[in-house]
Amino acid sequence: MEFEAVVRRRRMVRRFDPDAPLDPEALRRIVARGLRGPSAGFSQGLDLLVLRHPDDRARFWAAASDRPGPADAWLAGVSAAPALVLVLADPGAYRDRYARPDKADRPPPFPYWDVDAGMGALLVLLSAVDEGWGALFFGVPTRRHARVLAEFDAPADRRLVGVLALGHPAADARRAGGSSHTRRRPDRDRLHVGRFGRPLAASEGLTGPTGSPVEGADERDG
Repeated sequence: MEFEAVVRRRRMVRRFDPDAPLDPEALRRIVARGLRGPSAGFSQGLDLLVLRHPDDRARFWAAASDRPGPADAWLAGVSAAPALVLVLADPGAYRDRYARPDKADRPPPFPYWDVDAGMGALLVLLSAVDEGWGALFFGVPTRRHARVLAEFDAPADRRLVGVLALGHPAADARRAGGSSHTRRRPDRDRLHVGRFGRPLAASEGLTGPTGSPVEGADERDG
């Protein structure tokens, strides 16, 4: 798939088809691409933990969820995903890297491990689209992080940045919409040139068919 098409089609999928089979090789490609993202100082402090077996996924949801009673629509749709990927950041890898002689005089100014983990997660999201799959990045309540890590023998010093749900979208997945059901903000409100508040002018290249700045389609939260 062309890169432009991958970017345009990427959206968060919140309902999955639990019966659609997953190609194991495609899953391997999707997840492995997540490890190709950049990392500050080439610290490589990202681990991806794949949960493919139904028992493992059930253990995750039991450890991660603190919603009493029956599953709501969101949980019912997302828990149907046949694969989950825990995105784990290792702050210690960054501290060790920046303690070395070539980096000792410029420690990371803020937690780049979370930034880099997000970049890896985005590569997984885009790769899923490229394979014709659906994907969702979601968070786990902070008070549940330690329990999830322990459930899967992950080191206690890892940060659970988020989780990726992977699979084939359910037939009604597009009707699920975004969390706020708001439309995408137009590019002209978010692209600034030279100073904040100065929009990209038509003469600067990114123009639509009528000469107005290019805007994204009417996509809901993606």
